[in-house]
Order: sequence, then C-alpha cells, then structure tokens
Amino acid sequence: MVLDVALRRVTRVFDGVPAISQVSLDVTRGERIWLRGSNGSGKSTLLQVVATALSPTFGGGEVLGFDVVGERQEVRARTELLGHQSRLYRELTAAENLEFSCRLYGADPSRIGPALARVGLDEVAQVRTGRFSQGMRQRLALARCLVRDPQLLLLDEPYAGLDVEARAVVDDLLDRAARHGRTVLLASHEEPPAGTVDRVVLMDAGRVAPVAEALR
Repeated sequence: MVLDVALRRVTRVFDGVPAISQVSLDVTRGERIWLRGSNGSGKSTLLQVVATALSPTFGGGEVLGFDVVGERQEVRARTELLGHQSRLYRELTAAENLEFSCRLYGADPSRIGPALARVGLDEVAQVRTGRFSQGMRQRLALARCLVRDPQLLLLDEPYAGLDVEARAVVDDLLDRAARHGRTVLLASHEEPPAGTVDRVVLMDAGRVAPVAEALR
C-alpha cells in the first residue's frame, strides 16, 4: 500500500489559536476522500498544509513521498490546490495563465485549448484575467486542474459560486481522477455525486474524527 498523504500529529496555530490540532491522516494512492465538517472545522487549513501553502506549527508528514516542510517544491510540482484564491495573474490572459502553469510544472500545452473549451472560456482565451468575473476566474482555475492533471488534487469548496455547467466540470475532475488513479481530497459542505468519493473523513473543531466513514 502506497500512501500519498501521511500526516502525523499536525497542528497549525494562528495567533495562538490552533486551526487544526493533532491531525493524523493516511490517504492511499488513488483514494478519493471527502473532508466533511462545518465552517471553522479546519478543512481548508488541512488542505493548505497538504499543499505546502502552510507549514505545520507542530508535527509533520509526507505528501507523495516528500516531506511537507523540507521538500515543498517537490510536493507543489505534483499537487494542485483549487481553493478560495484562484492564484491567477490578472495581467495575463486566460491562455497565458495556463501557458505559465505548463512551463512551471512541465504540463503539456496542447491541453490548454481543450481545457478552455471545456470550461466555456475558449472565446475569451486572449482576454486578461483582470477583466474576469469571480465565476470566470473559478472556471479558469478549473481549467488549470484539467491541464496539469496532478497526482494529488485538492479541492476546497469547489462547487461554491458555480453554475450548473461549471459544477459539471468539477464532477468531471473527480471522474477523471478515478479513471487515472489520481488521489483526491475534497472539502465540501455539499455531498458529492454518488460514486465520486471512496471515504468520508469527518472534521470537528480542528480535529479528525477517530473513525472515518466508508462510502458504499
């Protein structure tokens, strides 16, 4: 069994208050996890630690076989976080943002056109992202996920603010992950479509529930 995520007693503190506390979590390769919990339960912080956007205050672990503190660039090269911040460059066009991501992570640039078409942005590919609405930026962030096809996909409330068509792209990402044996951590208030996740991990007050709920 290969673990793509192996966290041990991870705590992240902000201004003296732990956002997550003593979190230990194992995720096997190809497993799709639904992180479930209320606002403030620590889901977003946990995803940011896994993505190495945040370092643990205490504890540690490995993601895709790399240390979450000492080998952050190796983790980031193989991981994509779709969160509340789209992480796009406003002065670049939609296509240029994806081209930059391809150069940075070695993704195939031939995927850019189909990805933009899939999220409904092909007609604005040469428009600067600074002119986009929030919904359009979220669509472009989804396109970046399609282009990169990362080993580990981290989705933080991916359905928020999306219309029916864009929500279908999120479902496609989950389906594609299953077909390609990718690992997924999905934090969402909404229950994902049947068959798109394998296991539920409950979070409450910054801690992981002792027993995870398996989906059948």
